[in-house]
Amino acid sequence: MKHIFYIILGAFFIIFWSSCREDFSFSPSSGSLEFSKDTIYLDTVFTNIGSSTYNLKVYNRSDNDIVIPLIQLSQGENSFYRMNIDGSTGNSGTLQGKRFEDVELLAKDSMFIFIETTINIQTLSAQDTQFLYTDAILFDSGNNQQKVELVTLVKDAVFIYPQRFQDGFIETLTFDVDGDGIPDETNLQGRFLNDDELTFTNEKPYVIYGYAGVDAGKTLTMQPGTRVHFHADSGILVTAYASLNINGALSTNPDDLENEVILEGDRLEPLFENIPGQWGTIWLFNGSDNNTINYVTIKNAAVGILCEGNQESPTGKLNISNSKIYNSSNFGILGRATSINGENVVINNSGQSSFAGTFGGKYNFTHSTLANYWNTSFRQFPSVLLNNFLVDADNTIVTNNLEEANFNNCIIYGNDNIEFLLENEGNSEFNFKFTNCLLRFNNNNLANSGNYMFSDADLYENSVFNGMPDFRLPFENDLIIGADSEAINLGNSTFASQVPNDILGVNRTANPDTGAYQHIIFED
Repeated sequence: MKHIFYIILGAFFIIFWSSCREDFSFSPSSGSLEFSKDTIYLDTVFTNIGSSTYNLKVYNRSDNDIVIPLIQLSQGENSFYRMNIDGSTGNSGTLQGKRFEDVELLAKDSMFIFIETTINIQTLSAQDTQFLYTDAILFDSGNNQQKVELVTLVKDAVFIYPQRFQDGFIETLTFDVDGDGIPDETNLQGRFLNDDELTFTNEKPYVIYGYAGVDAGKTLTMQPGTRVHFHADSGILVTAYASLNINGALSTNPDDLENEVILEGDRLEPLFENIPGQWGTIWLFNGSDNNTINYVTIKNAAVGILCEGNQESPTGKLNISNSKIYNSSNFGILGRATSINGENVVINNSGQSSFAGTFGGKYNFTHSTLANYWNTSFRQFPSVLLNNFLVDADNTIVTNNLEEANFNNCIIYGNDNIEFLLENEGNSEFNFKFTNCLLRFNNNNLANSGNYMFSDADLYENSVFNGMPDFRLPFENDLIIGADSEAINLGNSTFASQVPNDILGVNRTANPDTGAYQHIIFED
């Protein structure tokens, strides 16, 4: 028994001693490292704004444990890139994140290098508004040296942001919220635009932090080709007696969109290209008027446009034409007791409704495609929602006249069975009509009753229900219709003469299709 005990005890000490050894033999790297990519493209960044973190995987395919004598950025401490290798930031001081010495890598093993950048374009060029900045990660030196290229496109921009005070608080907007003529403090971080900031041009993109406010008596104008990028929880707020005029134009090449105005988030990586809810909204506050939007794309907001009040505006509080709103986490356009006129409007992919006209108002859409192919989560509401009421803080229903809601030569469709919802309460007016529209309403229990009396020509005139629109790629926001669409020639020529060209500039007066696009023949 004693012999067995000593044998087990001896084996234990051998195993324990072996597990505590730190004298692994590492051979110098021989220049045979392998990499997950030979060039790392860090997506476009704005000057002085940090990039996302990108990674490179380094492999030791050999049977030997190796030590890499040196890993460094070729521009050394002057490089705008910085690295982290498996949690280490490298040498201290000015070389931290720039230079690493004697990096060990076991046989048949790998390691991660994480790369970021923050670049001041003014140090690169005093004239260019964008600059291709390059560097390289060098592994070892001399004959054994290997490298991986780094490439980043840097854009100059106009930055608009609120003031940060010494106590840590950030400037908030103060304006007349309740219409009593007395300025009210809000919790909306942001500031009002100065007079010299009220014209946005296409010379540089604009990056907005917080809400850029348009004060009473002022007008914010955006010229053709303007690009505006919003940080999280940011947007534009147009207060009472102020206006917003977005004057985009039809691009000569629809694929380039050089004249269109684009409003989107400030994350430029491809991963964020179609992520909803990256920023707040374009808020047309109660009392603002004469707002016009033409040839604009609004994408990835919480609410594309929030339009409130001015129901009795003689020409419409908001006139929007030839514009697209995509990927709104809540609503594409949300109207509250307001007046909106839309022509050649395309809305798709909204977490709630693409268009909601709530608490009454006046709404007129002609040759518009109001669709919803949201597939990110459960969607509670249809593409189009109309009602004439709200529920106040005391849980009391308050009504207001829906004076008119006319949809002419429109497509209202989506991936749900019911894509328009009509809800009225009390004795307030509830006036609506769909004329020469292609509509999605696949519910036999609700059809032909109440507001859904489809045989009533005063409510539904020459409209087609549940016919296929034949959108090209609806889940990718491509709502051009094809040769098999039941919207072809469905349009009324009188309305087509009011909007003679589709959103791409194609004439529609002879044989108008419904929706914002005339049909095309899809390529195989």
